[in-house]
Amino acid sequence: MEIDDKDLQILKHLLVDARQSARQLSQRLDVSTVTMISRIKKLEEKKIIKGYSARLDHDLLGYDITAIIEIKTSQGKMLEVEDIIAKEDNVISVYDITGDADTLVIAKFKNRKNLSNFVKKLSAIPNIENTVTHIVLNTIKEDSRLI
Repeated sequence: MEIDDKDLQILKHLLVDARQSARQLSQRLDVSTVTMISRIKKLEEKKIIKGYSARLDHDLLGYDITAIIEIKTSQGKMLEVEDIIAKEDNVISVYDITGDADTLVIAKFKNRKNLSNFVKKLSAIPNIENTVTHIVLNTIKEDSRLI
């Protein structure tokens, strides 16, 4: 699917407020409501829009600790390890990376004890050779909205 400027504008508006109606969007972007519904449906069908969710303030929910964890895995076992880690509730992101580590995990925790238990649980997963945990001191920007 070819994405044009109007599709990008739709995505930008939905990233700011996904609860707005197609009618509201159509008025803001000066297209008909039918056209707006059709464009949004195509973006959903092509999996450009994967779903709709709320953006949460993790600090207000008590998740004050953000950890960035580098993981070194056994040769050829990286994907298996990543699949296991990705299922953990505290995990925000799992990335394949270049460099000394194979995988980078970003996770949120309510306290040091929860973080400690998580790191110990990681160490018990077969094919994890080493972990290096970084604790975020200050968050300058944290926003998954790209456009």
